[in-house]
Amino acid sequence: MRQVTLAAVQFTCTPDPEENVEKAEELVRRAAARGAQIVCLPELFETEYFPVDDAGEPMHFGLARPREDHPTVARMGELAAELGLVLPVSFFEKANTVYFNTVAIVDADGSVLGYYRKSHIPDDPGYDEKYYFSPGDTGFLTWQTRYATIGVGVCWDQWFPECARIMALRGAEVLLYPTANGDAPVCDDIDWKPHWQVTMQGHAGANMVPVVAANRVGSEHLGRHMQTYFGSSFIAGPDGQVLIEASANREDIVLATIDLDAAARKRSEMPFFRDRRPDLYGPLLTLDGGLGRDADEGGTHVDAEGGSASETEGGSAAAAGDEARGDSEDGSGADAQAGSRSDGEVLGGEDDVQSTAAR
Repeated sequence: MRQVTLAAVQFTCTPDPEENVEKAEELVRRAAARGAQIVCLPELFETEYFPVDDAGEPMHFGLARPREDHPTVARMGELAAELGLVLPVSFFEKANTVYFNTVAIVDADGSVLGYYRKSHIPDDPGYDEKYYFSPGDTGFLTWQTRYATIGVGVCWDQWFPECARIMALRGAEVLLYPTANGDAPVCDDIDWKPHWQVTMQGHAGANMVPVVAANRVGSEHLGRHMQTYFGSSFIAGPDGQVLIEASANREDIVLATIDLDAAARKRSEMPFFRDRRPDLYGPLLTLDGGLGRDADEGGTHVDAEGGSASETEGGSAAAAGDEARGDSEDGSGADAQAGSRSDGEVLGGEDDVQSTAAR
């Protein structure tokens, strides 16, 4: 039986990066002492969440560092090696003349297995990320760590089922989401937490893999702005149920132990991946469901390869559909990114789950 103990850590960030990194290290050590093997920290935990400034503030670009020899990634690598745990590390990356919201995947020996750059970049009041970050160019990847194959999305990625599904198709046994979620300044009377949580529960249930979400908590004052983050970091099991949830108003650590073999058996017994129809999912490759192309072609539909109904009748689209199935059902294909697994391992589920909270 393969078991893995997952942890989500949440805390309030301050204007002092060194203080924040020290706090992250302290909480990771506490999680490890309770048996954690894979630990998820909040998004951009080195600093206060600077994209809260909807006018954009150029001085914040000075917070970014190249990923090579990044001091926080190096420090967390040493910590991971000392404690023998897997630690995705979120940081603000400078890459030549552009900037990314990036995660380094640190394995239990301290080595960096690879990087993921946040793909979906929001531009909303209080979350003005498009001013600071370019859209990620890595694609959605998975990494074989010491304890499990993991996939990592970042915050806004959590709202997109395509992100979770691709990582599951590429063999992810655990999905992790570092996040920074709280008030929406133009809708401060709305509690976003239930929607935020249930969306990721859906990813867990639809893909039958556990999901770990780590959020900030408490209030941050950045210039003339104040934003309050609702905490509530959680771990959902492969059936989509919340196993454990953190406090809404203070730093916290939550842990849950997942039986990965039991999860795999359940994914075999419930053949959601077997019954997928990649040949029908072509509209997902368009912004508007293919309506613009349909109008140009007189109302014909779009198949998986972007062909029209007339092409399907002629057989060319059917052949393309076969090719799409060969490239897509297991998440592999000619465009698979380096570092991703694309061996078609899409088994998993959950029987025996133990969860504990560190208060």
